[in-house]
Amino acid sequence: MKIIGLDSLVFGVESVPDAARFLVDYGLTPVDITASGGRFEALDGTSIEIAHQADPRLPRPPAPGCRLRATVMGVNDTDTLAQIAAELGRDREVRKLTDGSIESVDDSGFVLRFQVTVRRPFSLAGEISNAPGSPFLRPINSLGVPPLGTIIRPRTLSHVVYFVPDVLKAEAFYVNRLGFRCTDRFTGAGPFLQPGGSLDHHTHFLIGAPPHMQGAEHFTFHFGGPSEMIANGYRFAEKGYQSFWGPGRHILGSNWFWYFNSPFGCHIEMDADMDMHDAQWKPREASLGADTSQTFLMKMRPKWSPGPGTPVNGDYA
Repeated sequence: MKIIGLDSLVFGVESVPDAARFLVDYGLTPVDITASGGRFEALDGTSIEIAHQADPRLPRPPAPGCRLRATVMGVNDTDTLAQIAAELGRDREVRKLTDGSIESVDDSGFVLRFQVTVRRPFSLAGEISNAPGSPFLRPINSLGVPPLGTIIRPRTLSHVVYFVPDVLKAEAFYVNRLGFRCTDRFTGAGPFLQPGGSLDHHTHFLIGAPPHMQGAEHFTFHFGGPSEMIANGYRFAEKGYQSFWGPGRHILGSNWFWYFNSPFGCHIEMDADMDMHDAQWKPREASLGADTSQTFLMKMRPKWSPGPGTPVNGDYA
């Protein structure tokens, strides 16, 4: 099944205005927003959708306290929708919605929707570095740092991470029923999963956890490169949003990352430069720990400038 990846994540939130402000400050563009919620888009049309947690139109959460109400996946065409409906309809209800999408649940209770993808093409160069010996260099007279005040926007919805009570059962559903494959794995934690229509290292990561923790751990959008991601994260932190982890760079997937606390009952990440794999890739396995989770980790500090009176012993605290 050629599932492309995430088109949208739907959340029920305590305060629609606070969640909306958070997403706009993150860099997403509001579309069709009302007092009851709306959609916040990346450059390619993938999005986060929000509504008040008491809104009766929202699906039920997989567990009490989970604010993620639906994961929407995009597919190539209506034939793929029909294949998914037939496969899942063998042992569970599949609802056809008025917009042509279909809705069901996975084996962990997460609500899934499938639709012909809303992703729209766009052309915008990503980050290229000047590296001695490399045939791929930034063009002469082009700048590596955009002018001050440049608006940075997320490019596409990247991945979501689930806490699940039975990680083997959850993995089997996505692999055997929806055509995902494992690209890498943390021993005793869970797999990184890639759908059949994507080359991204993963669109889903499953982590085994006690039932009372079931829900989303984090979600993220891709940015245009590490400089763009870190600059956007710095601005985000300056607005008062609390950094949770990062900036740094993961080992499995290689993506740069910066995680923040969010009003969605989970963390939100900014990421850049994720590995891409095809069917020739052989999954790796590693024990979960600090040394296998990141190749390095940095810490944000206030900006400063050298000048008269600047300490010369390296201590700028």
